[in-house]
Amino acid sequence: MKPINYKRASTLDELEQIRTLQLQNSSQNISAEEKLQEGFVTVQHTVALLEQMNSASAHIIAKNNDILVGFALVMLSSFRNEIKVLIPLFERIDGIVSKDKIFVVMGQICVAKNYRKQGIFRGLYHFYREELQHEYDYLITEVAAINLRSMQAHEAVGFKTIDNYEEDGIVWNIMLWDWT
Repeated sequence: MKPINYKRASTLDELEQIRTLQLQNSSQNISAEEKLQEGFVTVQHTVALLEQMNSASAHIIAKNNDILVGFALVMLSSFRNEIKVLIPLFERIDGIVSKDKIFVVMGQICVAKNYRKQGIFRGLYHFYREELQHEYDYLITEVAAINLRSMQAHEAVGFKTIDNYEEDGIVWNIMLWDWT
């Protein structure tokens, strides 16, 4: 197997592959058992929105040859009202994060099933930091409290839970990775 290549997304094909991987791992498309064991993604982006976000700041992707095997979306604050389920996150960040700190939101991270447990999750995050730490103080994300696999993986990378809230019966942990 060829080594995994980490890069910024640059083609429509890569954005379409992000969307495909997203749908394959959506909480609506997998069993309760798989959610517990493998984790899941909640938000589904349109290719058009992925493209707009990518134009503002390119997403981080992992590829094996021409196949996208993982992604970590870059979401600038300017997209705060584009995804209804994320509006509460941005509103809470406004009340928590000091106005003199600049942050970016990790819009979503996912690794293809056949490529899990190979360090790609960590590799995506390390490349993300390498690429963006000179522009931002913090990387912020939120993880459903029931998504234990994702919670543990984020903590292992360096994220700390700074707040949580409940929305539509789901408890969300707001997590921050301090790059300063």
